[in-house]
Amino acid sequence: MSNGTINTQRNKSNHVVNVKKRIRVPNVLYSQNIAPYFFVLPFILSFCIFFAYPVFSTIIMSFQEVLPGETTFIGLENYKNLWNPTFLKAIKNSTIYTILTLLILIPFPLVLAVFLNSKMMFAKNIFRSITFIPALTSVVVAGIIFRLIFGSQEGALLNSIITFFGGESRAWLNSSGTSMFALVVLATWRWMGVNLLYYLAGLQNIPKELYESAEIDGASTWQKFIYITLPLLKPITVYVLTISIYGGYSMFAESYMLYGSNRSPNDIGLTIVGYLYRNGIEQNNLGFGSAIGITLLLITFIITITQLKFLGMFRKEE
Repeated sequence: MSNGTINTQRNKSNHVVNVKKRIRVPNVLYSQNIAPYFFVLPFILSFCIFFAYPVFSTIIMSFQEVLPGETTFIGLENYKNLWNPTFLKAIKNSTIYTILTLLILIPFPLVLAVFLNSKMMFAKNIFRSITFIPALTSVVVAGIIFRLIFGSQEGALLNSIITFFGGESRAWLNSSGTSMFALVVLATWRWMGVNLLYYLAGLQNIPKELYESAEIDGASTWQKFIYITLPLLKPITVYVLTISIYGGYSMFAESYMLYGSNRSPNDIGLTIVGYLYRNGIEQNNLGFGSAIGITLLLITFIITITQLKFLGMFRKEE
């Protein structure tokens, strides 16, 4: 290799080194103290843009009268007007619906998950798919189907079954008791499979050695369920309970599609979100609708914190 070639390579190497010296990456990007903030920055931005800012704006609007092109501060007037018989009925309907769904959508999926997790159960994947398919169905389609099932005509499916066995047809969606029954059946049909999968995931994470040790000690199936399965599934139960409370109080589309509108006979299907939609969207009263939304947020927040405190989720485990 000639001296000229060697000098040329040295010059190129020196040039690259000089370029690297001139283009220095700031040391701050390699800092172990700052690096975690770059990783959580996307979440912080999305939280501030899509949650914190809308909530803050809604709180401000709840103290205003918002009209097209005009905004007036009216203090607590929206909250004073909020406590009326219609809103109290919406709270009652949402609360009853939430309680009934909790009584069904927590114990029944748990029991079904235990059966599906059993070694003696056959065709497990088929049953899992069958129970989960309703969750993939559009709420619009499901609402229309259930409206036809619980229709007041004699040819409706449920009335046809009742009249076949000698009963009388009835208008299921025109009374508070039967309409709530229809809403709960719709919720059970849609969300049973989702909660079932949550419990199945929890059951499969329980070490089998615990059950084997219990069998050696002579524990029965019921004792293993009470003293092993239920305690170890507590985090799953708390999670399902929390999302079910939120889902119960935020229910709107099911009632809307079941009645075909946001207007039900004597408001028997009116929910808190339905009342918000009626005032904030249909009547274009965004200030009053914001007050309803903030009240709903406080109700769900207080209930959720109370049940988490009651279940001991804020205590540090030893």
